[in-house]
Amino acid sequence: MMRRRQFITLLGGAAVAWPMAARAQQATMPVIGFLNSTSPDADRVRAFLQGLNDIGYVEGENVAVEYRWAENRPDRLPALAAELVRRNVALIVATGGTLPALAVQAATRTIPIVFGVGDDPVRLGLVASLARPGGNATGINFFLGELTAKRLELLRELVPVATRVAVLVNPANAMRAESTIKGAEDAAHALGLQTKTLIASTGGEIHAAFESLARERPDALFVGSDPFFTIRRVQLATLAARLGLPASFASRENVEVGGLMSYGTNINDAFRQNGTYAGRILKGEKPADLPVVQSTKFELVINHATARILALEVPPSLLARADEVIE
Repeated sequence: MMRRRQFITLLGGAAVAWPMAARAQQATMPVIGFLNSTSPDADRVRAFLQGLNDIGYVEGENVAVEYRWAENRPDRLPALAAELVRRNVALIVATGGTLPALAVQAATRTIPIVFGVGDDPVRLGLVASLARPGGNATGINFFLGELTAKRLELLRELVPVATRVAVLVNPANAMRAESTIKGAEDAAHALGLQTKTLIASTGGEIHAAFESLARERPDALFVGSDPFFTIRRVQLATLAARLGLPASFASRENVEVGGLMSYGTNINDAFRQNGTYAGRILKGEKPADLPVVQSTKFELVINHATARILALEVPPSLLARADEVIE
């Protein structure tokens, strides 16, 4: 009886010890702060974690991740960044546009930062140079702003009769919106097109913008390169289809749900590279010495089924250049 009691006591002690050991292991894990301007996105997180895995880090096993999502409310970003700084994380990954990176930079000059931005990080003041960032930040530049002219050219090639193009931007991301408007106006002037700007930063405002489009009937729609418009991709594709309006997007995800065409960087690959850089920093490399990664592969994706619904004949030359054609 005594032996059985002692055995049960030992089992009870082990049951207590195992959770304590697990908690101790978690307490010693490095913690990554992850700040994004939009809503939780499983595909983006999966890509980021794949990049970490490539360097040998697995969430929950030898690294922890604290996620913060601003839900497309830029005013929340400074508080969320400050929260991660107080959490004393090992580094902060700032994604979903320029604003998260700037918020984190304002919150800390010591904790390493890995950003993902579509604008020039030197002009933004995030790094001293692309080759040698020099401070506590480095990351990925995926050139969304610089692709505006090319995207408008491709849209004109697909819809050669177009003369009036509506440009939809998110005013909550003012820097990106201004860059898109200027780029579209300059490119439109060169192509002999007229543009009109519409704004939307909520689902309701997207509906209001399309009510305006229904009244004015432009020949095509150019949707700005903003993470918010990727999150609202189903709404945008559905409303464009109802109006029979050819639309160009920056992200392939918009085309996968019925949008007409996209041209831009593979954003999931950029998130994977964010994860890779985060892992390298955890292993001891310094942001100051890690060059900013510049995207070099841009994808043209065309939804051929949507083109047929819109009674558009896709030029064979455009089909031949497409990285993917969705039937």
